[in-house]
Amino acid sequence: MNLEPKPISKAGIARAIEKAERYRFLNQPWAAESICLDVLEVDPENQAALVDLLLALTDQFREGISGGVARAREVLPRIRDDYRRAYYAGIICERRGVAQLTSGTPGAGFAAYDWLREAMEWYERAEAIRPAGNDDAILRWNTCARALERNSHLVRDEDAVYEPTLGE
Repeated sequence: MNLEPKPISKAGIARAIEKAERYRFLNQPWAAESICLDVLEVDPENQAALVDLLLALTDQFREGISGGVARAREVLPRIRDDYRRAYYAGIICERRGVAQLTSGTPGAGFAAYDWLREAMEWYERAEAIRPAGNDDAILRWNTCARALERNSHLVRDEDAVYEPTLGE
């Protein structure tokens, strides 16, 4: 059986992008990812599909999909606009940080802190070059700041106080 994906038509791109967004809202990011890949096979520079692909990949961070951050970062250079590239670099870091924060794995707090701080740096870069009236980067920066404030136990690894467990 041939499992090679079938190409979509150029005329179907707009509808496919709408479907990808809908699948993301239905919490089926793997389906959105697949649709974006189909669009990009036909139109490799389609900016809407690239952004949706990046978001679909970051939607899967909580599922622990291997290589998710690297795959999302591979999309960034293909986004032409400097503001959007910086903004979505922040989104990647923020979502990875939140995934770490909710993972409950040992050391996740340290990683979450670092990811959220890196996201804030990207949002500051985006803020500096944002279009007039676009405060999205500020809104995301504020979200990260509040997440760090609410989770004051998150600190940089070198700032952590080492407390040995019994038996060490």
